Order: sequence, then C-alpha cells, then structure tokens
Amino acid sequence: MVSTEVLVILVIVLGCTSPTQGRAASSLDEADADFWNTMAQNDLKDALKMKPNLNVAKNVILFLGDGMGVSTVTAGRILKGQVNGERGEEESLTFDTFPYSALIKTYNVNQQTPDSAGTATAFLGGVKTNAGVVGFTSRVTRGNCSLSTEENKVDSILDWSLREGKSVGLVTTARITHATPAAAYAHSAERNWESDVHLSNVTEGCKDIADQLITDNRDIQVLFGGGRRAFVPLGSVAPEDTKNNRKDGRNLIAEWTEDKISRGKSHVVVNNTQHLKEVDPNAVDYVLGLFSNSHMDYEVSRDKSPTGQPSLAEMTELAIKVLQKNEKGFFLLVEGGRIDHGHHASRAAAALHEVLTFDAAIETALGLTNPEDTLIVSTADHSHVFVIGGYQERGNNILGLVNENLSETTDGKPMTTLLYGNGPGYSVPRPDLTGVDTTDKDYKQQSAVGKSSETHGGEDVSVHAIGPMSHLFHGVREQNFIAHVMAYASCVGQNKDHCNSGNQLSSVCVSFFPLILTILQRWF
Repeated sequence: MVSTEVLVILVIVLGCTSPTQGRAASSLDEADADFWNTMAQNDLKDALKMKPNLNVAKNVILFLGDGMGVSTVTAGRILKGQVNGERGEEESLTFDTFPYSALIKTYNVNQQTPDSAGTATAFLGGVKTNAGVVGFTSRVTRGNCSLSTEENKVDSILDWSLREGKSVGLVTTARITHATPAAAYAHSAERNWESDVHLSNVTEGCKDIADQLITDNRDIQVLFGGGRRAFVPLGSVAPEDTKNNRKDGRNLIAEWTEDKISRGKSHVVVNNTQHLKEVDPNAVDYVLGLFSNSHMDYEVSRDKSPTGQPSLAEMTELAIKVLQKNEKGFFLLVEGGRIDHGHHASRAAAALHEVLTFDAAIETALGLTNPEDTLIVSTADHSHVFVIGGYQERGNNILGLVNENLSETTDGKPMTTLLYGNGPGYSVPRPDLTGVDTTDKDYKQQSAVGKSSETHGGEDVSVHAIGPMSHLFHGVREQNFIAHVMAYASCVGQNKDHCNSGNQLSSVCVSFFPLILTILQRWF
C-alpha cells in the first residue's frame, strides 16, 4: 500500500510540472453539449495547473514568422488540418499549444503600419525605431548615413548573448542580409544596403550589411539562409544575378573561411541539402550555408532533392545541434521569411504553405530541447491586409471558393474565402472565378485596390511562448518588450535581477521544498 508521504510527494511533484494541453472530447459528437462542456472543463483543469517556470533560460529560440498576422495564423491552422485530411478549423499549429501568449503593437516610431527593419530592431534590440532602419535608434532617418553614429547604435540580444559566452545562430528562408536577420548583427540607415553595390551613391563611409556580417560578427556560429549574391564578386559563383554581386571584388565567403582557419576553428561551408545533412554537428563549431542567390524558394516550389535547398526544419535541426554543445547555452533566431513574400505577391497558397514549414521547424525545435531550460518564442513582425471572409460551410477548402448563394455578391460572381485589401490581384471588372483553380500555388487572390505589391497591415500580432519566464508574455505589449523578456529569461542584457542565485524553481516547488525534504528523511 502506498504511504501517505509518498502520495504527498506525488501531489507536490505533479503540481510543479508543466501543464498538459487541453484534451478534446473526441469520443463525443459535436452536436452534443457534452462535447463542448467536456473540452472546456479539460482545458480549465489544465489552466488551473499552470505554474510559472522561473528557471533561468539556458537557451532561447525566437521563431519569427515574417508577415504572419492573426488572419494568417488562422488560415494556416485550417490549411494544416485540411492537408492532414481534417476539416481544419479544429486543428492547432504547434505554437497554438504554448501555454502563454500576448498581443504585440507593431507600429514603427514614424509609421502607423510598420516595415520589417524597424520591427526587427524592436524585437531583437529592445528599442523601437523608424521604418527602413536597422540597428539604430529613431534619431537615424532612413538613408541618412551621416547620422549613423556610434551613440545611435542599438545592439541586439545576439550581442548580449555573445557577451555572456553563449553561442548564437541565424536561420532564415530569406536573404541572410534581409531586414529581419540583419537587425541581429548590423547597423544600417537603409535596410536595402545589403551589398556594396547598393552604396554606390553614398559617400559618408557606411558599410554594407553583408560586409558587417562577415567582418564585424566573426563569432556567429551558424548562418543559414539565402542571399549569396551579396557575398561574392561579379563573375564568381553567382553569375545569374550580376547587378547585385559585389563591385569591390571581395569574396566574403572566402574571407569567412580564412578567418576560421586563422583562428583554428572547425568550420564548414554548405550549399545544398546533401551538404547540410553530411555535417557532423559534434565535429564542427561554425557552419555557413547560403543556399540561393537571393531568397530561398517557396516551400511549394522547393527542390527537395539532395542537390536542392533544405527545409526550414532541416536547417533548424542542424543549427540547434551545433549550438547546444555550449554549456552556457545559446540564442537562435529562426525566420520564416517567405510568408511575407507570398502575401506581397497576393499568393495565399504560397504564403500559407510557408506557415506550415514554419510550424514544422518549431515542432523540430521542441523535440530537440527541454522546456525546463529553453525558452521558445514564436511571433510575427507585422501583419498583412489579408482577410478570411464569406459564410462558407465548415471544412470548406480554405484556398477555395465560398460555397454560398451567388446572389450574395453584387456582381453574381463567386469569390474566394481569402482576399486582400490591396495588391496585384485587382482587376476591373472582377473576373469570373467559375472553373478557376484558386488553390494553385501561383494563383493571386483578388484585392480591393490595385498595387504592384500588397502592403503590410497595421494591426497587432500575437506572440506565443513556452519555457522559462514565458508567463511574462501576457496582455498587450509594445514590440520591443519581446527582446527584454528573452534577455531577462536568459540572464543577458541589462536586467539580471533573478540570476544571482542560479536557476530558480517555480515558486510552488520552492515553498514545498522543506516539506519534501522532511518527508524524504522520514521515508528513508
């Protein structure tokens, strides 16, 4: 018979563990009230068991879905379910299951609707700034090199983590010199100064972003993404995009390699999926992978052969395995950069399949880490003018037509569930979509106002978190708050108040520790 003391210990230990997620009443029918009541009660029980994890975060992984606004999250969730043979609405993305979430205000200092440079400086550097500006305060106006002074620089959590001896890495499906990853390591008055060729008319001496990455950031251990063109000179390995190759004749990939050799660092350069999979993470400390000349391919078009481009999940897996060898931990930024580009092109299918590969990368990270010592945060930099509408029936193809009476539209023509407020899908008169395959990966959803590129949206985005200090994400917060929470959790940056006594147990476990000790002493 189990003793009372053992039962007490079990109750306490169970009370200190992370909560399980809500369990659906799968054996019941949705038409029964018991289905919904049982589901809600299970979720309520889980919520009541939630206790804050006050540990120090040895590792922090920030997953950034570029352009992944709330409507994109919803549509991506439905698509995930439908791809898996379900109706879709009841599905969950991986970060949907995280215990804590909040809403984030995305405006830039000078713009109501933000851009990705200003937002990235906020969530990586903890300081809001102007649109188009990377790694500087809002005293720097876009394109003004003369204001790009030392006192106006904003360092990022990547810098803070390096100062504490942690390993750091960057993974993106966009160019690695693009706005979001650039804010982790660069300082530029213009986000488009990715290569020296883009600084031809700038005379004040500013450095391009690719140069800064290789010259000023020698200790970033993992660099995966696209954008090879900014690192190589004309006539080298990227002849297909000569207008963006370097004009100074430098090969920054070769310089990266030479630096690692001179410092005696184990390193490797990879160019495709096969090369990536051949890397032994235990035998190498530095990995550089530039898998395309510009942005990496959309997931719906990606070459999945060994000589093609790796998936975001595959890049994330190797990055974690390389970085986690550091006993002090690591910081890793993983960007699903092409969600944004799919929306700009008004190609909903392309954008939403990018959400699914982003989701798979998060699932991969969860399988390789422990929520007791790893804070995982998933958020977006901004939204898009992307809407889900109509009164279609449950389970209707999220990429399809609204299956309602055509008399509901004033022109008598069918419409898609997904639409854009503006973008390249505008046409007068509105085309008849009867017989059109709107689920095709290249289909452009219709828009209300014509623009060559659909715009960002200005509404709040969501943030979701699991792991140490994840409970600090609640309510409605400014975007720069994200950087400060990640830094506080991992004991880097300016606020280390909770780090003095080492890793902290949850308050409940701490309060019960003397009782546990007494019981164990009596028991044994």
